[in-house]
Amino acid sequence: MFDVVNEAVQYVNSKVWGWGMIALLFGTHLFLTIRTGFIQRKTISKGIKLSVTKDPDAEGEVSQFGALTTALASTIGTGNIIGVGTAVALGGPGAVLWCWLTGVFGIATKYGESLIAVKYRVKTEDGRMQGGAMYALERGLNMRWLGLIFAFLAGFASFGIGCATQVNAIAAICEENLGIQPWIIGLITAFMTAIVIFGGIKSIARVCEKLVPFMAVFYVIGCVIILGINYDFIIPAVTTICKLAFTPGAAAGGLVGGGIRLAMQYGVARGLFSNESGMGSAPIAAAAAQTRNPVRQALVSSTGTFWDTVVVCLMTGLVLVSTIMKNPAINANEIANGGILTSKAFAQIPYVGPIILVVGIISFAYSTILGWAYYGERCVEYFAGKKGLIPYRLLYIIVAAIAPVVSLNLVWLIADTLNALMAIPNLIAVLLLSPVIVKETRKYINNLDAVDKTQVPVVQTGKSKKTGKE
Repeated sequence: MFDVVNEAVQYVNSKVWGWGMIALLFGTHLFLTIRTGFIQRKTISKGIKLSVTKDPDAEGEVSQFGALTTALASTIGTGNIIGVGTAVALGGPGAVLWCWLTGVFGIATKYGESLIAVKYRVKTEDGRMQGGAMYALERGLNMRWLGLIFAFLAGFASFGIGCATQVNAIAAICEENLGIQPWIIGLITAFMTAIVIFGGIKSIARVCEKLVPFMAVFYVIGCVIILGINYDFIIPAVTTICKLAFTPGAAAGGLVGGGIRLAMQYGVARGLFSNESGMGSAPIAAAAAQTRNPVRQALVSSTGTFWDTVVVCLMTGLVLVSTIMKNPAINANEIANGGILTSKAFAQIPYVGPIILVVGIISFAYSTILGWAYYGERCVEYFAGKKGLIPYRLLYIIVAAIAPVVSLNLVWLIADTLNALMAIPNLIAVLLLSPVIVKETRKYINNLDAVDKTQVPVVQTGKSKKTGKE
């Protein structure tokens, strides 16, 4: 029975992650990059500065930095460690380049989806901010039915991408390195998750503001040390990644390229899993930010993709490929589990290497669990109302407890499939509302003082039934 289910999921996954999805996702990245005048340049010059600038007088539930770290908590996760390792194992080293390019051009999509999430957000009667693709579809395009589909898919996806895969990763790494039984890890993770998510977005943001900077710096330091050890293989690794992204073939140390199709498929898929650009999840957190206007928060949110994929995923990819090339005994094509592949790379650091990886995966995965719990809550509340929140939280905690006994390969396949399905309605919203994105960008981007000072009012639910179109 399990084999039948696994084969069925594999079949569906191969269809939704075919060339059509790759073209839609990457095409949207390129389209918005052009339409916004290469907004990526503003991400570096303005977005990073704004991300650490407080704006307490603006409407919102959490600071811009709190919203960013909540989004980063859900994106800088096991996708950066295990996901990249899986991409290298299944798609070859060339997948690293496609993963990185997905991040570079995905910055524009993250900017666009976050902009419309803030522009069409609403304030509930009890003062909470709510937004995301479902509200953009409803208020910007009068397509509530499609908003409901997105909310349902995203709410369901949170159990996979946000919870099961993360707990499974924590359990696997703890069992391998610490000898702790998986079921124990499941119970501990479920308990720690329950403590935070019952406190709402403010509780989640407080934890993420402290956890995300620590975990990112800690992991990057480990990568830098390994690259220092592998310094003589860094240039060959870059050359191999670029070469095998477009052609099949073999390289040193058990590295085999699967051709452009597999490299693109797994690189783009893991890139999306890592940075979530185009998926529509991170804008849900962006909508809760204390921000004066859509462009300001969109610039902040777009920095998430920069840190997540352009920096962290690239470093992971270089670490893996250079390690395999340096150690020919490691055959990436025989290791389908990206976590094991990454463990072998970090084992090069004497004594503390496994500790860095364990701490990194635990903190990355736990923060992702918290961030996606919030996404799931907002989506459930959209289609089921506030009465659905408690059942959702309880089910989320149960999934966290039982996740370690679920097959990792099946969990990754289900998460991949749901990622693609929920991305479709979000990308429809982004593409159809691209004129709004361009208009708002031109309105503020050439006058950076306006981005800092202009306050846009927020519609309160229950007081207006209009679509919110201008």
